[in-house]
Amino acid sequence: MPSYPNRKYVIVEAAEVEGIDFNEVIENSVDSLRFSKDGEYTFVKFEQETPSFLNGKDEYTHYEMTSILKNKNGIWFIDEEL
Repeated sequence: MPSYPNRKYVIVEAAEVEGIDFNEVIENSVDSLRFSKDGEYTFVKFEQETPSFLNGKDEYTHYEMTSILKNKNGIWFIDEEL
């Protein structure tokens, strides 16, 4: 069984952070968001219906988002051995 089978992820631009309704996502504040290395993007996760402020945005499964975050050539990769 996959981890977090009901969890969905959406990548948003950092400029959109003020529009995040933290009552509708798992994160509880801006301080709990992970930003891309360039600071241009972040993502939120949720397990219920897609929050209306995220309508029309691409949604990713837990497996897909994990793959994005682990891509060594991507903007999200953090070398944990540092």
